[in-house]
Amino acid sequence: MKPVEGQFNFTGNYDLVKFIKLIAENNLYAILRLGPFIQAEWNLGGLPFWLRDVPNIIFRSYNEPYMTHMKRYSEMIINMMKKEKLFAPQGGPIILAQIENEYNHVQESYREKGIQYQKDAPANVISTCNGRHCADTFGGPNGPNKPSLWTENWTAQYRVFGDPPSQRAAEDIAFSVARFFMNNGSMTNYYMYHGGTNFGRTSSSFVTTRYYDEAPLDEFGLIREPKWSHLRDLHTTLRLVKQPFLLGTQKVKNINKFVQIITYEKPESNICLARSVAILPDCKTVVYNTELIVSQHNSRSFVLSKKANKFKWESYREPIPIAKDLPVMSKTPLELTSMTKDTTDYMWYSTSLHLDSDDLPMRPDILPVIQIQSLGDALLAFVNGEYIGFGHGSFIEKSFSFSKPVSLKTGVNHISILAMTVGLPNSGAYMEKRFSGIRAVILQGMSSGSLDLTLNQWGHKVGIEGESLQLYTEEGSKKVKWNPASGPGTPITWYKTNFATPEGNNPVAIKMERMGKGVVWVNGNNLGRYWENYRSPLGAPSQTEYHIPRSFLKPKNNLLVVYEESGGTIDGVVINTVNRDIICSFMYEDYPPNIDIWKMEGGVLKTTLESPKPEAQLTCDPDKFIKEIQFASFGNPWGSCGTYIQGTCQSPNAKQVVKKACLGKNSCRIPLDRAILGDPSGDKSCSQDKFKRLAIQVRCAKKKDE
Repeated sequence: MKPVEGQFNFTGNYDLVKFIKLIAENNLYAILRLGPFIQAEWNLGGLPFWLRDVPNIIFRSYNEPYMTHMKRYSEMIINMMKKEKLFAPQGGPIILAQIENEYNHVQESYREKGIQYQKDAPANVISTCNGRHCADTFGGPNGPNKPSLWTENWTAQYRVFGDPPSQRAAEDIAFSVARFFMNNGSMTNYYMYHGGTNFGRTSSSFVTTRYYDEAPLDEFGLIREPKWSHLRDLHTTLRLVKQPFLLGTQKVKNINKFVQIITYEKPESNICLARSVAILPDCKTVVYNTELIVSQHNSRSFVLSKKANKFKWESYREPIPIAKDLPVMSKTPLELTSMTKDTTDYMWYSTSLHLDSDDLPMRPDILPVIQIQSLGDALLAFVNGEYIGFGHGSFIEKSFSFSKPVSLKTGVNHISILAMTVGLPNSGAYMEKRFSGIRAVILQGMSSGSLDLTLNQWGHKVGIEGESLQLYTEEGSKKVKWNPASGPGTPITWYKTNFATPEGNNPVAIKMERMGKGVVWVNGNNLGRYWENYRSPLGAPSQTEYHIPRSFLKPKNNLLVVYEESGGTIDGVVINTVNRDIICSFMYEDYPPNIDIWKMEGGVLKTTLESPKPEAQLTCDPDKFIKEIQFASFGNPWGSCGTYIQGTCQSPNAKQVVKKACLGKNSCRIPLDRAILGDPSGDKSCSQDKFKRLAIQVRCAKKKDE
């Protein structure tokens, strides 16, 4: 639904009050990021496109038109929350409300208007930190009596098309959080704790449809280990030692540039939070070591659906228009977003020119070259109805130059260009002045030299035919004639098929690996943009699987529609179910005991066992049990969850011990104890490695699963 000035929409998924009340019902707190600019890799940072058309407006500046609309919106949201008694002083879950986001990045660009925009903030406004290491980068709040708040603790990094995978280790997050609270931190907010999906056209410029999938809860809502368990244990520890943290005397000892030990001393206290085993002798009691974690690991699996992949594909080729058929004419190519108003990614440009034989190159082996200067983000070029090529910019540089040889003829020639955006900007100064689309078109290598077509009279049409006909819906798909489809496809082609609802209740994803670039719909719901032929420096797409929420599915006969822009092999599309049923544990003998055996007694930390040892812990989802022991080795195994390999030193008893302790159970524990697992034997590495390691990999399943 297109946002309209003066009309607020709080229906369906936009029901803000319902969402905040759900937070309260689940005993959680809320930070209300009301914006109106909030960034978040969202189109225009959350601002509606119509705001860009307000006369004389300058976003995020001391600008009367912008501040008028900002005040109106903010007061409306705040009054709505007050009316429903959702703020903490009213008994609600909202503990903080955030205006603006990371303004320090753009303030200087607006000069005195940037200073004026910020200077009149009320006294109870608190400056905060966003980043990965706020204990080191944050200078503190803007006042002596204000708390130190970490409002965005980045659990990974969002990705843009063309990016390689990005990760942030659980150890780094945990150490950074512990240090923040050691340095008078009051709150950390994980951004993101739950990954998600940018459905439809909501993602900002070049940002992938999948968002923060490396969070503790991934895009599908599945627990990502060890990140989830590690942070759970961190906060258990912080609560356990909160008295010394708040009241103790802090002492800091720098071991080297990578390791710092911070102890808290009171007459009764004996606490040390460490990061490296090298410093353990310096501590009386190590309750939590952020490097040595006893956390479960897991591996995500995409499993081919047995029911959903019986496709019968049909295709429809998007017509390629010529200038005289387009509704809007102009001397020069028009700016794209000013025409589309963010209602579509696409706009057609077309011009026609008459050529005599004297205009064309004299030699048949020399072809003219068309050069198109684009302000971004991508385009497809056609000459006389024939596909010439595809070009695009990048997240770093949206504008680009497209050059291809073309075959021209005597008489009338038609040049048609489908230009497109890949999301709108979400950050930086003067967002209202960002532009896209065709800037100039030149034919090079003609007999008379270069021919500039920029002033040649251009036709324009917003959107593509398939969108206007709504071919992605049941009714719309009946408006055109579809043909059978298989194998490699042509650009700007629509595909449709029906599929059965996948078995079970695991999350569902569609794999688009052999396609090019385009959009996917399921039962009329836009899953977002895919872009498989934009490869990262590692040679792989930035994203291949796209989330289909089960709420989008019908009991049977689901409509799947794909609009492919640049060609691709539709036969390669498959539908999978998603699970994290492969769970693992990997630990060394020198790991500290598990956090749940510690207790605070009389200001002193004690263990509940006399000689505690670390234990491998494995837990399936509540409705599943350990079906198979896939790997177990005590000695020097190596690898990661899903790819463990036997080493050259191992105990003969390990796998049998794990089977006895775990098979058929929902959860189990295996002490890392040589008296139970047996002494490893093998080559000389057995005597060289002082501390041996235990690696276990099992598969969880429901009772009826194979």
